[in-house]
Amino acid sequence: MATAAGDFELTMDELRVVARFAADSAQDVLPVFEDAVPGDRRPRAALDAAWQFVEGAKRTALQRVTSLDAHRAARQATGEAARLAARSAGDAASAAYLHPIAKATQVGHILRAAASAARVAELTAGEDPAVGELRIEQARLRATPVLVDVLRRYPAAPTARNRVGQLMRGLDAALRASG
Repeated sequence: MATAAGDFELTMDELRVVARFAADSAQDVLPVFEDAVPGDRRPRAALDAAWQFVEGAKRTALQRVTSLDAHRAARQATGEAARLAARSAGDAASAAYLHPIAKATQVGHILRAAASAARVAELTAGEDPAVGELRIEQARLRATPVLVDVLRRYPAAPTARNRVGQLMRGLDAALRASG
């Protein structure tokens, strides 16, 4: 539903669908961070906050604070896989605050956790791009019609040079092309 200048509304139910999609992706790769940085619970706390929201809790500062903390943990982690795993958890928590503004940058809040998880899979498989593409296909298959509807309210994901951005753009295109 349009509200002004290309912007629209998002319901709490739709935000929960987006958060679930991101949390499912982050859940798969969180052990990569936890193995690399034992004892740092910030990404786990962000993922827990995301799941609380998904399961019906109110959207609160908990999601914002834990998301920021997880992103700080990502910046401090050594190794791309650990950084991306922590960032995925932060993205899952921040999905509760997806902005209903028609900007391509918002697509990252919907799909970046899945793209980051695909890149983590590539890295842990010795930089095998086929593994990442398989993970993107799995993400496409678990996307619900509601998620695709929300995604289509935004412009297409921006073109990127880095691998996570490329994976995200591929997932974006595949979801937009789906039924």
